[in-house]
Amino acid sequence: MDLQILDHRLRVTSISKNGLVNYTHPLIKLIFLRNRTRCKFFSLTETPENYTVVLDEEGFKELTPSEHLQVESSIWLPLNVASNGNASSSSQAVGVTKIAKSVIAPLAQQHVSVFMLSTYQTDFILVREKDLSVVISTLNEEFNIFKEVEGEYVPVGCQDFTNGLLKNGKEAVQPTVHPVLIPQNQFCVMSLDPDTLPSIATTLIDVLFYSNSPKEESESSTGQDLECIKFFSFSLIDGYISLVMDTEAQRQFPADLLFTSSSGELWRMVRIGGQPLGFDECGIVAQISQPLADGDISAYYISTFSFDHALVPEEDIMSVTDMLHHQRNEPSTT
Repeated sequence: MDLQILDHRLRVTSISKNGLVNYTHPLIKLIFLRNRTRCKFFSLTETPENYTVVLDEEGFKELTPSEHLQVESSIWLPLNVASNGNASSSSQAVGVTKIAKSVIAPLAQQHVSVFMLSTYQTDFILVREKDLSVVISTLNEEFNIFKEVEGEYVPVGCQDFTNGLLKNGKEAVQPTVHPVLIPQNQFCVMSLDPDTLPSIATTLIDVLFYSNSPKEESESSTGQDLECIKFFSFSLIDGYISLVMDTEAQRQFPADLLFTSSSGELWRMVRIGGQPLGFDECGIVAQISQPLADGDISAYYISTFSFDHALVPEEDIMSVTDMLHHQRNEPSTT
């Protein structure tokens, strides 16, 4: 398989809920007027805590510094695994599951922190620019590695970088097994023809910026049970749109404009972390994706500024729940 290092230098940021009003205009500009911003990599995810915005340097210029904007200090590079046609794949699983053992686990073993962004089209693995030599040294045997340069993919060899293998090599630390929450929402992973984006503009703006989901409060009749969670993700990356939303939000959009996989599958969320996870701990994605890969269970994975989120097929949620509870009670020693 091929591993592509895409030609984007990304920043990971967070906008506070009460500071959103200060950023509504630049965010709308980034979503609908991308030719004016020259931003080619943009992702906005709303969670109960904040809005996570991942964007390239051109897009980052649109965000004015303020007390409401947090910026992770690193430059991140997006990686993408592309099948070159002769990859052996008995697995029918999609998403992060396909790359759990070939990419996620080896990088965790080398203490490389990753930030995941699954979309309708593909899975982006974000790594810090300073860790690139470690990434290449670690994955060079498994993949043909290419770097995107002005739209062309140029082969990369270990000799092109200082050998960074074990640059992060410390004593192996047993990773923290983080608690998980499993809300009741059913989620959809969808796409949209960019040419039809103006047709859903008012609905998208309303859902992203003005919807407070009173349904969550009014229907929370089971006390402490986690009924639903606010989660909506919009990505516009190299001209491709991806949307992740629950079925409640989906009903607000014209059904004939959004498209999903032929199976029309519904997904359930596993939210990882009891406290904000930060960016330095390694192995969080591996901790979730490895057992899913062992069970051949598909999963989309979206990291945000505070927590991580895996989406698994609805029919698999019970087995995933049991798997993760077992892992929490008997953490792996590997």
